[in-house]
Amino acid sequence: MRFSEAWLREHVNPPVDTARLVEQLTMAGLEVDAVEPAAPPFSGVVIAEVVAVAPHPDADRLKVCRVSIGRGEPLQIVCGAPNVRTGMKAPLATIGAVLPGGFKIRKSKLRGVESFGMLCSAKELGLAEAAEGLWALPADAPVGEDLRDWLQLDDQVIEVDLTPNRADCLSVEGISREVAVLNRIDWRPRAVEPVPAQHQDVLPVEVAAEVQAACPRYLGRLIEGIDPQAPTPMWMQERLRRSGLRSLGAVVDITNYVLLELGQPLHAFDAARIEDGIRVRQARAGEKLALLNDQEITLTGDELVIADARYPLALAGIMGGRDSAVSDGSADIFLECAFFAPEAIMGKARRHGLHTDSSHRFERGVDPQLQPRAIEYATRLIMEIAGGKPGPVVETLATEHLPQRTPIRLRRRRISRLLGRDFEAAEVQEILQRLGMEIASVAEDEWQVTAPSCRFDINIEADLIEELARIAGYQNLPVRAPRLPMTLRPVPEGRLPLARVRALLGDRDYREAITYSFVDRTLQETLAPDLAPVVLANPLSADMAVMRTTLWTGLLQALRHNLNRQQNRVRLFEAGLRFCREGETIRQEKMLAGIACGPVWPEQWGAKTRPLDFYDLKGDVEALLAATGRRDFAFEARRHPALHPGQSAALIETATGQVGGWLGMLHPQIAETLGIETNVFLFEMAQAVLEERKVPALRPLSRFPSVRRDLAVVVGEDVPAGAVVAAVREAAGEWLVDVVLFDVYRGAGLEAGEKSLALGLVLQHPECTLTDEEVDRTVTRVVETLRQRFAAKLRS
Repeated sequence: MRFSEAWLREHVNPPVDTARLVEQLTMAGLEVDAVEPAAPPFSGVVIAEVVAVAPHPDADRLKVCRVSIGRGEPLQIVCGAPNVRTGMKAPLATIGAVLPGGFKIRKSKLRGVESFGMLCSAKELGLAEAAEGLWALPADAPVGEDLRDWLQLDDQVIEVDLTPNRADCLSVEGISREVAVLNRIDWRPRAVEPVPAQHQDVLPVEVAAEVQAACPRYLGRLIEGIDPQAPTPMWMQERLRRSGLRSLGAVVDITNYVLLELGQPLHAFDAARIEDGIRVRQARAGEKLALLNDQEITLTGDELVIADARYPLALAGIMGGRDSAVSDGSADIFLECAFFAPEAIMGKARRHGLHTDSSHRFERGVDPQLQPRAIEYATRLIMEIAGGKPGPVVETLATEHLPQRTPIRLRRRRISRLLGRDFEAAEVQEILQRLGMEIASVAEDEWQVTAPSCRFDINIEADLIEELARIAGYQNLPVRAPRLPMTLRPVPEGRLPLARVRALLGDRDYREAITYSFVDRTLQETLAPDLAPVVLANPLSADMAVMRTTLWTGLLQALRHNLNRQQNRVRLFEAGLRFCREGETIRQEKMLAGIACGPVWPEQWGAKTRPLDFYDLKGDVEALLAATGRRDFAFEARRHPALHPGQSAALIETATGQVGGWLGMLHPQIAETLGIETNVFLFEMAQAVLEERKVPALRPLSRFPSVRRDLAVVVGEDVPAGAVVAAVREAAGEWLVDVVLFDVYRGAGLEAGEKSLALGLVLQHPECTLTDEEVDRTVTRVVETLRQRFAAKLRS
């Protein structure tokens, strides 16, 4: 919600500056995201009138203008704008003026003709993103007046990030009500007198019986003879601009203005395009509707539509239709103002890829008592700006379907228990009354409280207590430690805490990421085609349609986001849940995943830059496994649809043969699809792999010397070195202290498809010195085991 501070202060003007006002709103739960000036700094810009235009003698695209600023002789200005004309009023930067960006205006010559200033576009003043010529000001703009003063540009635009429950603050009036309460200022909503009918013509309105619960209140009024070419007043255009809306014509601007000020969406139809009145009904499956944004949608049958006798005219509560929209030729309009139940609008806009100011408010709840005041206010503004003769208001009302506000029991002792401080009875009543609530005393310290119709978020006693805390100030509540029984839980040594895993990855230069559990279905199926995802019934958007079956989906998006911002060295990890559908059930599994790309080390003088490779990533995974102290895992070359066929491996639990995780390089085709031009390496494993830790056990140091024997064994190229080392550990027995792979050789002296592995065996007995015979027997046993398992032979 964006609004102008000056507009807010017209409703309520507390004796606080902007910084204090922002602090009050934030502390009251209406978090302020940004405070920006309404216009960039500029000076010396006045309102001028072009009194004469002549062609430039030496340039076809330039014109020599005589411009009046209300004092002295008209100034000579050379201008290249295509829309400059005699009689127009436009901003003029005079000699000495400073425009946004520090650009200073000086007397100059353009193709030999002197120019004493510059006529400006809205873009040159920082008030628009694009411009096709000079900013044409209204005919009643006062010549010679400073533009900043006339438009009140020394203003602040405040942007509030509202939580979904505070729909009552989606308007300037709603924010002003909060500000008045916080500053103990009397406040009344804008008084709007009913506009008397000037003719008796009406369009019949019918709300179908089956949708009266969805639309219990509908008001409409026929306004005849408006001026469709009437310009929107500059003050209204400015307020819309500061709220993030552009001017679209007087009638549309007025409906947007009332939406922003009161919080009530309205819509205007071209009455000439409506046949036989208005009918609010359920959509029919397969019906087509062309919307105002030129998007054509196909209705599914559960939407609410505004229709005439032929076809739908608008998607109720969301967006109007193109065929019935007000245009430059619309002399008669039908003004609509309705209350739609939030549950009837929720999700309908998102289903069709839409999000509008109207749907944003109706989904959260609009005050069901606001419609009569809003339609009268909009009518009065239309008459003042575009003229016209209003007819009587036609209303259909199903009172039994309007939201009912039931009294809520509030107990003073409950307040003290939840907030930790005592509130006097008078203080409780004063805060609630200023919030617009009706209070009836039931007992000395107990009340029956009825919330106002605009507060959809107040339904139980705790909601009322939250309001007391919010208005009294969270900072004024006492801070006390909870009094809880202290029960120390045992921490098993055999469990590796996730915090240790996070710290270890952080030590290895990874940074933790938290990504969405909702992901893009196409990317998900590419990365994990063999896992059935959980499809969301009502996704937030098309790229968040399913729940992730792998954490790689979110990490790849995060990596791409960083690469697109020139971060060429990225290390990210995430610990979270993945969700897989198994028949009718959904299985949740804790996973740990990482992603890395770029050079191994940051750029430096002490070491040459080397790109990350598969074995660097494997080293990170091995460091995680080393933290558990377990050796019952092995890496096995296997294919994975998301990984490079020649650089992928599975993490295998040797005891069971189950796959505990995967690691490797991202498949080149997937990288190309995502627009990633560097090698990317990923790993993912179940957290259960790391949870079980081998508890360290004391082993006395031997007082006797160790013996090392080196072996060079020749094995097939396809034999993993890890499998050879594991077999050595198994065959050598308890005297083996360590085994080291210190050389791998391929070349002369070996057959094609063979390699030589040089292993160092360190043997030590805890109670005596090993004899040569004992060492030889151990080495012989190792060699025989390798021969049987891998057809290994000693290298001569």
